Amino acid sequence: MKQQRTLLELNVTAPSFELIDVFDRNIDLKAYRGKKVLVGFFRHAGCPFCNLRIHLLQKHSEAWKALGLELIFFFESGKSTLLRSIFHKEVSPIPLISDPEKIWYTSYGIEESLSKSRASHLTSFIQTAIKAKITGVPLHLMAENEAFGTMPAEFLLDTNQIIRKIHYSKGLTDRMSIDYIYDFAKGDERGVLR
Repeated sequence: MKQQRTLLELNVTAPSFELIDVFDRNIDLKAYRGKKVLVGFFRHAGCPFCNLRIHLLQKHSEAWKALGLELIFFFESGKSTLLRSIFHKEVSPIPLISDPEKIWYTSYGIEESLSKSRASHLTSFIQTAIKAKITGVPLHLMAENEAFGTMPAEFLLDTNQIIRKIHYSKGLTDRMSIDYIYDFAKGDERGVLR
């Protein structure tokens, strides 16, 4: 039986997890206390929308790390699917967590919307696929129990793991602003610019 979606709210403690990532590392959210964290939830391993976003976030990850902001990524794909991809293997040292049962997708209120996914595919799939090909990020059909309707989301947590920014995507190209992430990283322990 499918669990009811519960949206997370701002200014509450993020749901805590201790999980093994696809690189066999223990990822305990509590161990990130004292650092700011961006937790990103993505679709399947072959989704060009998500892989382009990962590519962009990776380009900024060292600068953000220097500012005290860490990244943790979730995919709905199974571990073996992710590790078949050189692109996803190279996400390390950023933790990449496989959650095919969508336990944590449910905990973080990730949306399933066939209509939003369809609309994004109709309006921007061709341009996105071309950009993915040029950039060299994976683009392939879904595998295992991956879902067409999964919508991405990103969460910014402060140094006490309080959620300070939530971005539930309204479409597959709708993502949190890179400038906003920089501002959050440069801000005080809550991410508020001084």
